[in-house]
Amino acid sequence: MSERHATRYASVDSLRGLTVAAMLLVNDPGDWSQVYAPLEHAAWNGCTPTDVIFPLFLFIVGVSITLGLGAGTTNRAVLLRALRIVALGLLLHLAAHLAMGTPAFRPMGVLQRIGVCYAGAALLALHTSPRTQWLVFAAILVAYAMLLFGAPMTKEANLASRLDMLLLGRHAYEFDAASGRAHDPEGVLSTLPALATTLLGVRCGAWLQRGALRKLLLAGLAGLAFGALAATVQPLNKQLWTPSYVLWTGGLSIGALLLAHHLIDQRGWPAIGRSFGINAIAAYALAWLVVCALEGMHWGAPLYQGGFGWIAPLLGPKAASLAYAIVFVALFWVGSALLARRGVRIKI
Repeated sequence: MSERHATRYASVDSLRGLTVAAMLLVNDPGDWSQVYAPLEHAAWNGCTPTDVIFPLFLFIVGVSITLGLGAGTTNRAVLLRALRIVALGLLLHLAAHLAMGTPAFRPMGVLQRIGVCYAGAALLALHTSPRTQWLVFAAILVAYAMLLFGAPMTKEANLASRLDMLLLGRHAYEFDAASGRAHDPEGVLSTLPALATTLLGVRCGAWLQRGALRKLLLAGLAGLAFGALAATVQPLNKQLWTPSYVLWTGGLSIGALLLAHHLIDQRGWPAIGRSFGINAIAAYALAWLVVCALEGMHWGAPLYQGGFGWIAPLLGPKAASLAYAIVFVALFWVGSALLARRGVRIKI
């Protein structure tokens, strides 16, 4: 293994922080029945602005893997961190199950997927060449596309949902007891192309580190072009994490990275959201626990109605719901800024 030196870019921290803030914004409306369309996921096929958030975060995980690899990075360190992230995700889902009385404990989730993808991409970054990583990226997309072609692309019949039904059953995000059908947007099989998204971030992080911005630009344009072309064969679909979705959101993610690097690292603009980015997973976890506490104690609805109900008659119920989400994010933003000012970094 060649010697590596860890590098830190304010733009990457900022982009990570803005992505987590966007996660909290779309995850915590005041009223789930009153949400503006761009702040909702596509019901099945399609790609809304909200559908770009999670792949962007995984892409940044990949970029951070490359920038964070030092000469002393070991397999043990990678696997231990991945296990901590997965364990935290399981604990958060246990908290939700106990506080909100969900029908069954859900083992799959956002942090669990992040942990698995981090482990796979980091180990590949440590032990394989760039050429091998690109080959793995391409092989994942081709193999997964072929698997998806083996069954109808409907929510009930696709291969990923069938595997979720077999492996997860009632512990999936969605489960129909009458038919036995299950589906999980962070399911087992669809984690494979999510790894491809993270690997794309690994390679783009290397280009960023070397200053190969033209390659980044061309890769971003290629991702958008090939993603749009692939979508004519297999649609953009976040819940299945289709190859077209990997390429399309990958192109958008590369564009976001280039823009942030240009404005922050090169032109000296303020790294807005950097405090969020430094403690990204901790902020996400704490926000989750706050929601569990509010819902578990039945304080959520009264708090929303008492603090934001007056907005609905003036601007509409969706504006009131969004205002609640904005205040929720702002509180965590201020808390993260205070931690950053004190030099506190909570590393999971």
